Amino acid sequence: MNTRLKYALISTFLLVLTMTNLSSAVAQTLKFGHINSQELLANLPERTKAEQDLQKHATLLENQQKTMSDELNKKYTEYLQEKEQLSDLVRATREKELQDLQQRIAIFNQQAMKELEEKEQALISPIIEKVTTAIKEVGKENNFTYIFDLATRSVVYHSEQSEDVTALVKKKLGIL
Repeated sequence: MNTRLKYALISTFLLVLTMTNLSSAVAQTLKFGHINSQELLANLPERTKAEQDLQKHATLLENQQKTMSDELNKKYTEYLQEKEQLSDLVRATREKELQDLQQRIAIFNQQAMKELEEKEQALISPIIEKVTTAIKEVGKENNFTYIFDLATRSVVYHSEQSEDVTALVKKKLGIL
């Protein structure tokens, strides 16, 4: 065998051996974990309180909408009963009032939905930030390379070697 070929084979062998050892060493230093953020959020007392506050606000808005709808229904029923006896001018005026009230209800419904969405965001954002901070702290304190959130379904597979850090984060949050 020619000397150059021997050196090439030996160099290739050493390179492959080095790369194998290097990738093995890198794999041993990586630490993966997984968590279910929805489970965490469901167990937080702040989440329950936020949901109660949101429901209370939604109920207030629903009651206002019901009052407005009841008023519209009452006026419409009265209008139908009196319609035949009304002059054209009074009839047109009452129809315009009904249309205006119906439009105000539609605008109220749109604004109420927007207000509820904004309130939900304002109530939930600090809770999500708290959980995110706790996850990051657990990751740093326990030398995790990655912690995957199973609730987002962004991880298709996780092995049994992946540590479930939910208990550690619950401990950090004080919800064991």
